[in-house]
Amino acid sequence: MTETLRLATRGSDLALRQAATVREALSGRRRDVEVREVETRGDQIPDELIHRLGKTGAFVRALDEEVMDGDADLAVHSLKDVPTEDADDLVVAAVPERAAAGDVLVTPDGTALEDLPPGSTVGTASLRRTAQILAARPDLEVEPVRGNVDTRIEKLLAPGLQAEHEERLIASDDDRVVEEGTDEEEGDDEDAEDEFEMSVDEWFDSLSDLERSAMEREVDVEYDALVLAEAGLRRSDLFYDLETQQLPREEFVPAAGQGAIAVTASDPDVVETVRRALDHPRTRVETTVERTILSELGGGCVAPIGIHAMVQGQYVHTSVRVLSQDGTEEVADTRDLDAERYASEAKSFAADLADRGAKELIQEARREEDEEIEDVAVATDDDE
Repeated sequence: MTETLRLATRGSDLALRQAATVREALSGRRRDVEVREVETRGDQIPDELIHRLGKTGAFVRALDEEVMDGDADLAVHSLKDVPTEDADDLVVAAVPERAAAGDVLVTPDGTALEDLPPGSTVGTASLRRTAQILAARPDLEVEPVRGNVDTRIEKLLAPGLQAEHEERLIASDDDRVVEEGTDEEEGDDEDAEDEFEMSVDEWFDSLSDLERSAMEREVDVEYDALVLAEAGLRRSDLFYDLETQQLPREEFVPAAGQGAIAVTASDPDVVETVRRALDHPRTRVETTVERTILSELGGGCVAPIGIHAMVQGQYVHTSVRVLSQDGTEEVADTRDLDAERYASEAKSFAADLADRGAKELIQEARREEDEEIEDVAVATDDDE
């Protein structure tokens, strides 16, 4: 084991924050850590194929290859992106304590999901969230939204900020015309109050860096709301700067491993060091249950599947929701698994769900997915 541990990570702001958490924990064990940014296939692949990345492991493979090739000692991932199939000579050395696992609705003005007007456009990049939104509100439009957390928030805020900027410019021009007009015109408007308390420049200076970036963003789709992972917003220090609504866990069951990060390694000494410094037993049990059920069902990221487990005393309270892609069909259940036999009971739970129709829903989702990918491939060839 080298004196300085080399940590592979993606270069996004969220990934670097996760890497910093790992580095700080290892520094507490008096281990120096060098962070290595790696571009993954998931950072290069066309947006139309992004939702298959969880199945193929495109976000994690390049990082793990750094470890297996000896160019890095360990890699950090969002656990929900890590395939459930074990890679040769590579183990999940640690699963640190999980952050909030649920989803939140983000709107410019704090509107709740139930109060969004019919026909409102909600953005998400997740098949699971799409199905859950449609199951709760079939009258809403769901559109894909891509990019890191900052980019998605900018896309949500851009239309409103740009519209307000335009209104302020028009009001400023009107005031200028009045000031340059005749005495009669001035008299007509002498009792008028300014529509805005701040000048355009003062208003712009009051905006956050994120809002200023949104002002410059070209708008393709106008979103009324987004559904995002609460953990990502908190790790990005954006949660308290936005209008959010925590979505009910029983309807919006999170993805397996959501809110948790994973540290992978292959060298036994590195594995032991990382495990001692970072592994959180309760989170390890909960995410093992979730990933076991996901693996047994065989859904990966091609089907809308929510799985969430929580250790409660002698039991692991586990909720599963498998849906059709349009949210009209589902197989769902909640079960308390014996904490001493959580792995075997998770497999049994998955088998019961499969027998009750979850297997058919997943197979249908896979067929729809294959057809969609084929259509995208044809369209790409036509473009060329």
